[in-house]
Amino acid sequence: MCAPSSRKVDAALGPLRGIRVLELGSFIAGPFAGQLLADYGAEVIKIEPPHTGDPMRRWGITHDGESLWWPAIARNKKSVTVDLRGERGQALVRDLVANCDVVLENFRPGTMSRWGLGYEQLRAANPGVVVVHVSGFGQSGPNAGHAGFGSVAEAVGGIRYTTGSPDDAPARSGISLGDSLAALFAVIGTLAALAERSRSGEGQEVDVAIYEAVFALMESMLADFHVGGVLRTRSGSVLPGVAPSNVYPTADDAEVVIAANADSVFSRLTEAMGRSELASDPRYATHHARGAAMTELDDLISSWTSTRKSDDLVELLRDHGVPVGLINTAASILTDTQFAARDMILWRRSNTGTEVPMNGVVPKFSRTPGEIDRVGPELGADTDDVLTELAGVNSDTLAQLHADGVI
Repeated sequence: MCAPSSRKVDAALGPLRGIRVLELGSFIAGPFAGQLLADYGAEVIKIEPPHTGDPMRRWGITHDGESLWWPAIARNKKSVTVDLRGERGQALVRDLVANCDVVLENFRPGTMSRWGLGYEQLRAANPGVVVVHVSGFGQSGPNAGHAGFGSVAEAVGGIRYTTGSPDDAPARSGISLGDSLAALFAVIGTLAALAERSRSGEGQEVDVAIYEAVFALMESMLADFHVGGVLRTRSGSVLPGVAPSNVYPTADDAEVVIAANADSVFSRLTEAMGRSELASDPRYATHHARGAAMTELDDLISSWTSTRKSDDLVELLRDHGVPVGLINTAASILTDTQFAARDMILWRRSNTGTEVPMNGVVPKFSRTPGEIDRVGPELGADTDDVLTELAGVNSDTLAQLHADGVI
């Protein structure tokens, strides 16, 4: 086992307090998993290359030279610079692993072993360590060694084929969906392995392939095709055979999603519309009938919604127990009272002094809620402290490692 985390032990710091994670890697899939673990109270030590750091520091939209994504994806983490390509840096990492519960990495399979940081080497340093791998195609199989970003994994895993309009090429979702799904499964795997370790005392490897994280969400796609003879493909804003469940216009040029495909809910929708007779109309009275009449039914509902302002429409439908929601943008989310009431928009000052809004902690814990202690740190902000405390490096050696560019 490892030495206890130096992070202050307090119930307010989340359910993973006392767990220490060493995060290796860059971009999204691994670091987002690290962000979530840090949200839940784990002490996350992020290893970055000296001088350059994680490319996410400059990724996407920047302000004053810093990515607007960085304060969130590296929040609550400590930044330690180590050159993993050299033997001295690799030795430092093995020393750190001796005092960590989890190693989280998202390099191409084989890279860690070439650096002397494969599972067997890490296990020798700490038999209880959980090593979590995140990669495009996993640690085994004919494609294991291939490069695989989230966008490619989305294609291979099946979700791209089913996303977008049937008249257009497969579309992406607008976010890094594959990477984010892999991060979620990495967190699930980490927690499961830690739970098992509490019984056995032994660590293990957790192998997360991004394409498999995507594939895991594909519902009954294979059975639909192999048994039912139905190939799921792109269907735009609807799910074939399920109606009404679509995007509908409003009088103030907003758009709402109404999901009233169940018999009882459809009946409540017709009451809200002042058209209760539609619920018993043979064309719409059953699930299958509504699915067959999807286009006609959507046109009828659109004609009604387009005469009402979005706020009034949402209020009316909610009063009738009909699932409805505005299609939000960043602008509308920032003023949404539900987001505010549940602390889902957190304002923090970045390293450049800018007040930055970021997503809140999910899920909510009643007794040990997570919190955001710090935004993504400056490069190497914690190098000396961490190496002194956890790797036993003295001041003279630190100075030499800095001078030689190892840290």
